[in-house]
Amino acid sequence: MKKIFITIILFLISIFTQNVFAEDVFKITAANFDTSNSLIVLNIPDESEKPVLDEIKLVEMENPRRAYFDIPSSILIIPKQDWNFNCKGITRVRINQFTTNPNTVRVVIYYDDDFNPSDLKFIRIKNNLIIKLKNPEWSDNYFHRTYRDEHASASDFYEYLTVEVPDDTPKESIADQIHQAFNTTVQQTPKMDSEPRVKKDLKLNTKYYISQITPRPNGVLLSGFGSVTIEKPMILQNPQRIVYDIPNTLVNREIRNSEYQINETDKVKIGQFEVNKARIVITTPDVTKYIPVYSTDNQSLLLARLDKLNHTSLFNNTSDIISYNKEKNDSRTSSMILSFNHPIVHGIDRNNSRLVIYLYNVARYNEDNYNTTYKNTAFENSSLTLLPQVGMKLVIPTEPDTLVNTYLGTDSKTLKVQITLPKKTKPPVTSHGTRKIVIDPGHGGTDVGAIRGDIDEKSITLDVSKRVCEILQKKGYTVEMTRDTDKTVSLQDRVAFSEERKPDIFVSIHVNSSEKPEITGIETHYYRQESLSLAQTVHASLASNIDSNNRGLFKSKFYVINHTTCPAILVEIGFISNDSERAELVSSKRKQATAKAIAEGVENYFKNNK
Repeated sequence: MKKIFITIILFLISIFTQNVFAEDVFKITAANFDTSNSLIVLNIPDESEKPVLDEIKLVEMENPRRAYFDIPSSILIIPKQDWNFNCKGITRVRINQFTTNPNTVRVVIYYDDDFNPSDLKFIRIKNNLIIKLKNPEWSDNYFHRTYRDEHASASDFYEYLTVEVPDDTPKESIADQIHQAFNTTVQQTPKMDSEPRVKKDLKLNTKYYISQITPRPNGVLLSGFGSVTIEKPMILQNPQRIVYDIPNTLVNREIRNSEYQINETDKVKIGQFEVNKARIVITTPDVTKYIPVYSTDNQSLLLARLDKLNHTSLFNNTSDIISYNKEKNDSRTSSMILSFNHPIVHGIDRNNSRLVIYLYNVARYNEDNYNTTYKNTAFENSSLTLLPQVGMKLVIPTEPDTLVNTYLGTDSKTLKVQITLPKKTKPPVTSHGTRKIVIDPGHGGTDVGAIRGDIDEKSITLDVSKRVCEILQKKGYTVEMTRDTDKTVSLQDRVAFSEERKPDIFVSIHVNSSEKPEITGIETHYYRQESLSLAQTVHASLASNIDSNNRGLFKSKFYVINHTTCPAILVEIGFISNDSERAELVSSKRKQATAKAIAEGVENYFKNNK
């Protein structure tokens, strides 16, 4: 293909028939677009008994100018497609489930005032329908992110949706809600004008819906629809467990908080961790052996044990790497792009020193092309090696606090690996090889912090900080505190204290407050990217060990975590403004549990950053 075009996007639409309600139904499992030739392709196997369309009935509309045609007796299995174009002529193409019962998929083509819809060409080759466009440049994101190091992202979202229905309509199931969110919202009209109407506001995530979880001999299978993204796993202790969070995801209510036995030693639990995030917890003595394996359609995810995985059972067809590309987004961010001739099945193993991608059904590649493409790039030290029988292992070394994302093309024929290097900072100096930590008890002296009655923040933070210090010192760490008495210390002096001692990490401890007395929970704040993994690890420990609302991670520009050069976080251990939580915060039990959780998080961070 010509280099002037963006990476060629070939989406294969495989439609086959089945008998549903005495009609032949075409299942659309992917959307197809070829940027080099400006084609939308609907491919139907030759064995289909009837064509998907006997006749193209193009309906033109105004405000905005557009035309559409319907595909009867068809079901869109994938999320609706919405493509935007940066050019004159065709400006947008949408493919969505227009109605159900009868099942109809609608293709809508938007165009500007100078475009003549008669220029659209419909071509049939055997049983294939091809829509010829006018050579637009496609600007929409072909890639879907499959993995990210981040545990919070600007890409996280909810979809707010209002449905107007008669008040006697049966309560919608979660599956119905998700179907509407993924496809199209049908506004139901009462049979009589006099019938009352009720508006239901639904807050939905529309990336992925987990419908089922199934233990397997080699792990646990998550089944659903949409497109799945998984975050960097967290390793927790007592008991040993690995935690996978899946953002922008809704879990079927019937399986929430369910626990399943995988084998004699391993068990798994699934839950709705946040309104837009699912959490999978696998309790196992072998936490480092689990990795996520993605299906070719990116709708199923196998959390598999490497030592029990027969990877040749995961695929029917092999694939080859056919092209190698690179991107330089900025001075710190680079991308590797591998293209394949068939969809790939891949797994991801990530720790703080490397990223490993298992290309399970990839048989061949050109070593010279690979080495030449990535010479003098951030991927220069990466390597491709063969797996037994078939498959490859891609290993990319990473510096600590490097941010990694992986993306899969919609047709599963293109893999992009993006790495963002950390900002260069002074390397931490340790004494006699011992990790050094600065603990910062918030407020103090005349600065009492938040206060309710005779209870103040400065006293709670000092007490908890001393407990954290004691626990870590007993474990052999060198720990110093910005204050160990009730005295006033300015923000500038706290930073100067830390910079003089050059610690490995800085942890500031605070108590939260709100004008709304009903709010409770714990938060962890970070500012610089180099502090993200510390924030993730400590917050995971707090969330797992403290019985309070998990309010999540926040990127915040607090002075002490913005101006320290080492990885630095600020933890809010609870709300003094809530009567119940305030009573817990002053109790010895809650203070000790909080201190233990922070110390455990710090220790886990150092274990993962050896």
